[in-house]
Amino acid sequence: MKLAEALALRADSRRRIDQLRSRVTGSATYQEGAEPAEDAVALLAEADATLDELESLIRRVNRTNSATDLGSDGTMTDALARRDVLRMRHALLVSAADAAAGHGGYRQLRSELRQLSALPVGELRARADGVAREIRELDARIQQANWSVELLD
Repeated sequence: MKLAEALALRADSRRRIDQLRSRVTGSATYQEGAEPAEDAVALLAEADATLDELESLIRRVNRTNSATDLGSDGTMTDALARRDVLRMRHALLVSAADAAAGHGGYRQLRSELRQLSALPVGELRARADGVAREIRELDARIQQANWSVELLD
């Protein structure tokens, strides 16, 4: 199985567990004289089995990520850490640029103080664009590896 397939299975398992949790809690109690909508014990057992499968899958994905060499990007784990930080950096730069561009120079009355930008908006947006490009390029390399690397046992 390819790493990308395992990642899709992992996402499906997480969604399934969320659905089962909701169904278990909805069936955990029922009104006297009525039948429960579903068998909460059976749902809980199914959720336990799905969680065990998910744990195994996560372990295999993590083992594969730490063993997969992406060349100059390091291991897959290194590349994923880099991508996470790049996304945070991009969000920070965009937020800072948006805040600095906010209300600069506008005032209704002459007695009001003007709001001035403490940050260079153009530079921030240019840096954010550069980081976004880095994210796209790194993500493409990660996705390519996901579809070419076999999942380890």
